[in-house]
Amino acid sequence: MGAGSSSISQLASNEYLKRFVSEEVLTPNDPFWNQLLSFTFSIPNTSSDHRLLEESIMPLYVELVQNHGKSGNVASLIHVFLSRATELKASAQCENTVFTWQAHNALFIVRCVCKLLIQHLSEEEVIEVLQTSPPNEEGISEDNQNLVEDLVTSLVEVVVDVPLVGLTYALHQEATITLLVLTSALVFTSGDDCYLSVLKMLMTGRASIHACLFVKTLVRRFMAQDKPPAKSERGSIILGLASGLWNVLTLGLASSGEEGQGRGPESPLASLSVLLLLVLTNHYTADRTTRNPYRQALLHAQNFHDPAESTPTQAVATFKLEFATLYKSLFTHLQDDQTTLLLYLLLHKNDDFRTYVLARTDVESLVLPILHTLYHAPDSTSHHIYMSLIILLILSEDDSFNKTIHDIPLKNITWYTERFISDISLGGLLILVVIRTITYNMTKMRDKYLHTNCLAALANMSSQFRSLHPYVCQRLVSLFETLSKRYSRLCESLRAAEDLLDESESEMPDALGDVGVLEEVLRMVLEILNSVLTHQLAHNHNLVYTLLYKQHLFHPFSTHPNFQDVTQNIEMVLSYLMGRLETTKRDPGVQDVQEVIQQGVLHLPKDRLKKFPELKFKYVEENEPEDFFIPYVWTLVYQKSGLYWNPKCICMFDPSQPDG
Repeated sequence: MGAGSSSISQLASNEYLKRFVSEEVLTPNDPFWNQLLSFTFSIPNTSSDHRLLEESIMPLYVELVQNHGKSGNVASLIHVFLSRATELKASAQCENTVFTWQAHNALFIVRCVCKLLIQHLSEEEVIEVLQTSPPNEEGISEDNQNLVEDLVTSLVEVVVDVPLVGLTYALHQEATITLLVLTSALVFTSGDDCYLSVLKMLMTGRASIHACLFVKTLVRRFMAQDKPPAKSERGSIILGLASGLWNVLTLGLASSGEEGQGRGPESPLASLSVLLLLVLTNHYTADRTTRNPYRQALLHAQNFHDPAESTPTQAVATFKLEFATLYKSLFTHLQDDQTTLLLYLLLHKNDDFRTYVLARTDVESLVLPILHTLYHAPDSTSHHIYMSLIILLILSEDDSFNKTIHDIPLKNITWYTERFISDISLGGLLILVVIRTITYNMTKMRDKYLHTNCLAALANMSSQFRSLHPYVCQRLVSLFETLSKRYSRLCESLRAAEDLLDESESEMPDALGDVGVLEEVLRMVLEILNSVLTHQLAHNHNLVYTLLYKQHLFHPFSTHPNFQDVTQNIEMVLSYLMGRLETTKRDPGVQDVQEVIQQGVLHLPKDRLKKFPELKFKYVEENEPEDFFIPYVWTLVYQKSGLYWNPKCICMFDPSQPDG
């Protein structure tokens, strides 16, 4: 498999690594560490690369676990990294290549050790391994009681204090990965202890004083999308130093020049930063005894250019961002689940950011990528579809948004391939895609909550539907037709089943439940149509024309007790217009019908329309959102971090399923 693979296969016999995992005691001041840390390699950036590395060092890991109690070498290595970390800021400023390089290598080995430990041991046992020191000649062990917290705090300080330049990019990336690894114990825990030690350290320990600056740094990394430096920037000095100590180790299965599935993100640091941000902000959201300072910082971030200073109701450490840059970064990367989840969190919980988004004049730049994701639902996870719909629902709670989207013209949406539409409004396209999502859900996913959220978004917007494209009107009425036919078939099946004496009673509740769900969906569609006719009758001639053409669909529901009230206005409008049509030509053409509609809607007495409350639905999280968001976030880390997580060790979710 080439030189790279052969180098990896020889790791288990490397003399420096074998000394590290042996019983030999290596104090933090031992010259050995300079030798161990003098290696260079292409950073693994895909799961396959990391898996190859992890499998190659497994024999070393087994030996390390056996010998750590006698050697304490893991704790010594952590001390080596901590001693270098205190000088990293000055080192980066003076471009001390060797010092930064060795600090990175120390952290890389620490991360590899921690990851294997966390996958196979309880967090309590992991911390014991990391903090164990051998007794000295007097039989006294060094006090390492706070060593793990020292490491966690140091990693946070590296992120916020060490300048991000080409020389330190790999170090920042490694610090971010290591924090992800250290907080991942919950993924491999089958018990109910949701709040483990490392997370607690981050929330309440010394690292928490940096929470505000830390969150700001992670968000700004996402905004910057900095790419890793080219290989030539790593310098020949490093390779020269390494030549006498280690063979150059290359993990090249998915190098930066290759295309295809194995290729990592263009900005791995930005991607990892978002994942870590989501991990930190989605734990400790329901625990009233422990405040999550990272979540508080993100949800109170303000726009750098906002002249109005908000007055918080409580003392919250916050910061300012360039919302314009954040907005652009979000809509540019909305094809990624993690970006969609970050957008959801900001829109749902950060009032300043939601206000900023709704005030934008180019809201289509945000909405179109969301519609693209929904249109290609089979290519996305159900969670990604769900969160995209929730974002639309949140946006639809704002009346100005609902009005604006019908004033934004679109041309040549190439990804919408069901039918060529050369000219449509953003609002019209949104309706089409949401209807398509409902249809897809009926045949594939059959998720009641997905139906509810789709229809709730349409209901919120319905009072502002204006000048709908003829095809949009056809699809809206066709949705009702499809649902009504399914409802009729189901009701007939139930009646037939009731007539059979041998009908299994156990099947009846399920069938009745399906009827109940269909009735709810049908009623909401009727309420949406009723809302359009009530509020925007004069601006929707195409919809009225389609309803006239399909008026036979609504007659059976006008006498049904569950639908009679919401069909009243539809029936009245159609009857009124049919009456006017009868006074025109005996066989009116399309143009004649259109003219009757245009005049008729202007003269229809408004007092003949029954008044209904305006449809308003507001998104509310479930009572225990952590039950959904924590597994979801860790599923994203599993899928998107580029790390290898042994699926056999995972307890939190099912790695074989797309959504975990």
